[in-house]
Amino acid sequence: MDLRHLGRTGLRVSRLGLGTLTWGRDTGEREAADLLKAFWEAGGTLVDTADVYADGGAEYLLGRLLGDLVPRRDLVIATKAGCVPDPERRVDASRGHLLSALDASLERLGTDHVDLWLLHAFDPDTPLEETLQALDIAVSTGRARYAGVAGFSGWQLAKAATWQRSAPATRTPLAAAQLEYSLLQRGLEREVLPAALDLGVGLLPSSPLGRGVLTGKYRQAEAPPGSRGASEQLGPFVAPYLDEAAGRIVEAVAIAADGLAVTPLQVALAWVRDRPGVVAPLVGARTAAQLGEALSVEALSLPDEICRALDDVSAPVHRYPDPDWSTL
Repeated sequence: MDLRHLGRTGLRVSRLGLGTLTWGRDTGEREAADLLKAFWEAGGTLVDTADVYADGGAEYLLGRLLGDLVPRRDLVIATKAGCVPDPERRVDASRGHLLSALDASLERLGTDHVDLWLLHAFDPDTPLEETLQALDIAVSTGRARYAGVAGFSGWQLAKAATWQRSAPATRTPLAAAQLEYSLLQRGLEREVLPAALDLGVGLLPSSPLGRGVLTGKYRQAEAPPGSRGASEQLGPFVAPYLDEAAGRIVEAVAIAADGLAVTPLQVALAWVRDRPGVVAPLVGARTAAQLGEALSVEALSLPDEICRALDDVSAPVHRYPDPDWSTL
């Protein structure tokens, strides 16, 4: 698998990443082992997790598989901290919480460092300077090699990245931003993408298959058994992408797939992989077969005319003062 630089850094990662959102909850150790081994054998390096995935279970499971199954040195492990399972406060990006969370992540992962450490969300109740100081401490103490953010808006990303760049001798430049990005969700193109491109921050799209909807499995009236849409826990996560507008985009993807003799999954994934600023979409496959289909995208490049057609059918609405807004 080809490698790409992560933002303006020397770190190179595979141009597809393996997500672990369901590990330790819906994905057991045997299935996770199959996924990780298949990903590694295909040349994949970037594995994304978080301290809140399955309440730490995803990190613990990944840690169990390192070493014996896949060499630790062959992987770029990314994890996140800052979200907390507290109805009163869903985000805690204080320096104390973040560094304690990182130490707990390292213990579960069974490693002395993570390659990429991300702030999981913006915390309006903690001074941003305090939050960013935790990133600097993590890197300066060797617990993290690179740092980034997840779920930040355009102004939040720009403020954080600019602050970090203002004193390069003592602060860690942001290498990556992780946000949802797909043909069904192009909102980051309004402000996050221009900020990331200008500041040299690499994009790691989550849910690049529109929470599974772009695979075409939801074209029927009911969600298929075993799918996320049929899950009591994840059904509400999928539901926003089952409206009429999404249906038109899914049909366009299916038509393109038929014309290229590939699957809708492959078309949707290739589209987001090759967007400006994107380094590596994060694929959360449930089975080795699904992952194999995603990995086969390595050999697929969409023709320009198909890209333009997909761009048109999925174009987000821009209004003042968004970039490219129009009064017509």
